[in-house]
Amino acid sequence: MTEKILYRGRFAPSPTGDLHFGSLVSAVASYADALQHKGDWLLRFDNADQTRTRKDAIDSILRTLEVLGFEWSGKPAWQTDRIELYQDVLDKLLLKGLAFYCGCSRKEIELAKPHTTGRAIYPGTCRNSPPLDKQRRSIRLRVENEETRFFDRFAGPIRQNVAEEIGDFVIQRTDGFIAYQLAVVVDDRLENITHVVRGADLLDSTPRQLYLQKQLGFPSPIYGHVPLVVDSFGEKLSKNKGAPALNLKNPIGILFDAWKFLGQTPLNHQVTNIYDFWSAAGALWTPQTN
Repeated sequence: MTEKILYRGRFAPSPTGDLHFGSLVSAVASYADALQHKGDWLLRFDNADQTRTRKDAIDSILRTLEVLGFEWSGKPAWQTDRIELYQDVLDKLLLKGLAFYCGCSRKEIELAKPHTTGRAIYPGTCRNSPPLDKQRRSIRLRVENEETRFFDRFAGPIRQNVAEEIGDFVIQRTDGFIAYQLAVVVDDRLENITHVVRGADLLDSTPRQLYLQKQLGFPSPIYGHVPLVVDSFGEKLSKNKGAPALNLKNPIGILFDAWKFLGQTPLNHQVTNIYDFWSAAGALWTPQTN
């Protein structure tokens, strides 16, 4: 008899720079959620785009997580170890007619069918007439006109018609790298992830991932997207825009700051070390639905 997996969460940073406060908020939320469920918490490096990976960033992320008391199940996983698996899934989607080669440039797509929000929607140019030359082409998933719905543990009920709001979306880029949407779906299935807690910047990607999971016959995790940390201009903190690395001189202090940002029940003033912080966080953690 196969034992039922009750909870498996994960934290999946991109090793393109040091962890910043926005990254920490997501990590604290996902780890506290795993502790509250007495489940597993996995660490994965989203490094499929090898041109952006920095070795020093990997070392820095691991050190930061260790200093802050995070403990993950098993060894960290690497997307670069799964390239052949991603390719196998791509080949199967192409063989079944669920994906197709596309030769459209970003500019062509932007001019073809702009969305009312200003976001470009793929107009289906190559959907039925893919380019004969497959060199330097992207691969897109064929999306049907249907609504995808799910309940987010923080944002509440979400619905999106991917065909109308995004269109057939890229699952392999023109440079040959696997797109995030495909890699994360395969990773979560491979690792038997049951719960995903991450930043709200990825909320819009979730319907695409749910749609792809459905096409592949994969089970879907339960999702929760925590509020984003933004700078003084209202922009999301990001490594690309020079968000400062975490200052580890006061580990318990920055953990308290992240906990407060997440709107959680204040911790007892007697919590003065990392061990006590995570013990209390696991007991008190509660998703905050808008």
